[in-house]
Amino acid sequence: MSNPMLNDKRLQAAATGGSSVADSGQWTPPIDDGPVSTWNPEVMTVRGTAWATTMLLGLLLVAAVFGWNMVDAPEGEVYEFPAMAIGGVLLGFLAVVVLHFKPTWGKILGPVYAVAQGVFVGAISRAYETAYDGIVLQAAGVTVAVFATMLFLYGTRILKVTDRFRRIVIGATIGIAVFYLGSLLFSLFGATPPFISSTSIFGIGFSLFVAGLAAFNLALDFDFIERGSAARLPAHVEWYAAVGLLVTIVWLYLEILRLLAKLRER
Repeated sequence: MSNPMLNDKRLQAAATGGSSVADSGQWTPPIDDGPVSTWNPEVMTVRGTAWATTMLLGLLLVAAVFGWNMVDAPEGEVYEFPAMAIGGVLLGFLAVVVLHFKPTWGKILGPVYAVAQGVFVGAISRAYETAYDGIVLQAAGVTVAVFATMLFLYGTRILKVTDRFRRIVIGATIGIAVFYLGSLLFSLFGATPPFISSTSIFGIGFSLFVAGLAAFNLALDFDFIERGSAARLPAHVEWYAAVGLLVTIVWLYLEILRLLAKLRER
């Protein structure tokens, strides 16, 4: 699922350690007194955020290998999904919720999220791979391609993140989050909306829409990182932003995995 962490309100809250503007007064960036070096250990930079994201992604991949090996699939069929993988989802969600209110804890909660979510990603990937040979490599390749494309479109300003663009993407993301939460609650009573996993044209269209929405959230993440760096926010925001970007990448990968599975069933 997408992350609600990287937006204008959180940009200010992250700079003030989680307190609201009303509590601490309007935050203003440090005075820019001329040219500065490309790296400063006390302020947020794009390079520092990229490094933090790389480390978290590395932890997630290592944990994913562990999660992959946890799944027992004799004779090409998964009989039981590991309880630890479900626990990883819950722990990762809790880490993100806490980080939302405590942005200064990113350096601690970031690795917690990466490892916990990595276990789940590895386990669910093994389950999909067991059912659809080669699908994980395809999903990973498409995810990398989408990430690179969105970075290019954003970097060249072909895709511009305007206030209207933010409102549309955030509104749609909140709508999907509420829908997924409602579906989860209904599934407890055996009433999951069929098109979520349906291989019909409508079901595939729904997955395309959600995957596209996740891709557009990448643009919001890039914008948050760039504006935070330009405003010279405190260095701890690098980890906060890195976690937010990783949340979007994981969401994008899982949606692509689901979409490819539907296409395999057609």
